Amino acid sequence: MENESKGVQQLELESVIGFNGRVVSGLQLHPDRQHLIYPVGCTIILKKISNGIQDFLHGHTNNVSCISVSKSGKYIASGQVNSMGYKAPIVIWDYSKKAIYAELVLHMAKVEALDFSPNDKYLVSLGGVDDGSVVVWNIETKQAICGSLASPQNAGHCLTVKYSNTNDLIFASAGSETLRVWKMDPENRKLSPTECRTGKMRRTVKCVEITENDQLLFCGTTSGDILKITLETGLLSACGPVKTKNNLGVNVIRVLKSGNLLVGSGSGLLSIYSENNFKKLKKAQVEQGVTSITVNGDEQHLFVGTQDAKMYRLNLETFQPELVSSSHNNAINDVAIPFGVSELFATCSKNDIRLWKKGKPIEILRITVPNLTCNALHIMLDGASFISAWSDGKIRVFGPESGRLMLIIPDAHRMGVTAIAGTRDCERIISGGEEGQVRCWELQNSVYRLLGIMAEHKTTITSINIKSDDKQCVTTSADGSCIIWDLVMFGSLQMVIDNTKFQVVCYHPEEYQIITSGSDRKVTYWDVFNGSRIRSVVASESGTINGMHITQDGNHFVTGGDDKLVKVWNYMEGQATHVGMPHGGSITSVRICSNNRIIVSTSADGAIFQWRFPHPPVC
Repeated sequence: MENESKGVQQLELESVIGFNGRVVSGLQLHPDRQHLIYPVGCTIILKKISNGIQDFLHGHTNNVSCISVSKSGKYIASGQVNSMGYKAPIVIWDYSKKAIYAELVLHMAKVEALDFSPNDKYLVSLGGVDDGSVVVWNIETKQAICGSLASPQNAGHCLTVKYSNTNDLIFASAGSETLRVWKMDPENRKLSPTECRTGKMRRTVKCVEITENDQLLFCGTTSGDILKITLETGLLSACGPVKTKNNLGVNVIRVLKSGNLLVGSGSGLLSIYSENNFKKLKKAQVEQGVTSITVNGDEQHLFVGTQDAKMYRLNLETFQPELVSSSHNNAINDVAIPFGVSELFATCSKNDIRLWKKGKPIEILRITVPNLTCNALHIMLDGASFISAWSDGKIRVFGPESGRLMLIIPDAHRMGVTAIAGTRDCERIISGGEEGQVRCWELQNSVYRLLGIMAEHKTTITSINIKSDDKQCVTTSADGSCIIWDLVMFGSLQMVIDNTKFQVVCYHPEEYQIITSGSDRKVTYWDVFNGSRIRSVVASESGTINGMHITQDGNHFVTGGDDKLVKVWNYMEGQATHVGMPHGGSITSVRICSNNRIIVSTSADGAIFQWRFPHPPVC
């Protein structure tokens, strides 16, 4: 990706919708109590709680796997995953400058966990399964001081590390049948572990929390119980709750100033337990497993992150969860922007369609169809309806303001609807199916009629684009064919075949050329009249191009695909002018708003990125 973006200007990222809730303790509250810190793909978001304004930390080349904030708030540390055989860097960020302070490279493949010492002097890091080591770094010199294998030979993989609250030389590590307290000798560059003694009890510890006075160590386990360890002696002093354990394990623990334990489980249950006897004092339920809990300094409020990419706020007194943000938790399949508008856009994924307002950003409408996947989405030119393609073979039409279901076309395609578009007169729908057919439907007053079937493609229809006069359309298929159709006689006018799986096609606004992209990593220009190839441009060094869109003036187009990069191209020159920092997952779709203000890109990890379009229209 570095080679692809070298020498090309960077796109300006305006806002991000998303949250990687699968990162344990990935949602953090900065000590200034004004900003939430969390990862989305390769990017770390700093979001101001009061107004939703976002800042971005760019520097990782792959998904962020862990985050830690120093006690003073001066530093943020983040680790990432990498391909097997490659080292995974740790980045320490200067919070005030919003810039990289240091990049530390030692662990292989993945950084599992990070934690700062109480006086911001050291950082302890834990490698993943392929690494298995624990390393202590000097923050001032930006060098590793000492390291060791995290687990003894007869134990499993280590999962977490936690620093003492008062001593820069003591931290704990835990994982599968391993629980250790470490003491560091910086002068001799040595780490000395002490095994905690739990008797015959064998547990996999997922999270560790140390009391403020460093007397007790609390460990959450996959079995759903909590171990209470005396830190000085390493002896197990209690285990609970005895009767009702936490379903799907304890993912996160926080010790409150009262000494009580705030516990989040894999079943989505939030509980407050008494420190002394593990009696449950309060409980609240959220939809999916809790992976992060961050408590305000005055302990009046807390923020909770869940594995389905939701964030909740709770008051410790009332203990009622309030949803503050949500995002897609599955791959986003398509994005649509209303014509003439840059403030709204819609996305579709498994189970739902969501309408977003640009800016903070805010979800203003959600349309849910359980247990189904929306494969494609189009907003009619008059803005009066959403037309959507679904995996059960139906076309559903919804109202844009209320989300009310206006029309269903059952059995529109036998094996699922995979592509959809609407004509400019808003009276017809062109749909494509997994079986390879293209169909034309007439809509009048909530009544539909099948006008024609076009069946020359052999397999899944991947893209549909309609000519401005509504008399022709062009479709692509995974069978390597691209066909221009007559929408009056419902026959083919022109066909081009290439050695690729076509993913998307666009008419140039002057409509004498089309451009296609797909698995061959190229953008190809074709002549509409004779089907001849005009030019091919290699648009990606790795992976399929899944999304492409062209501006209304035809001067530029944008691409995105499995290389995770958003690129803006000059149409005539066939050269990339700008490139965006990588998404965390493969890009699934990209759109430019009709007034050339923003680009919206979506990815397989459920994230939505909004970029400032670098070539605004000339007034």
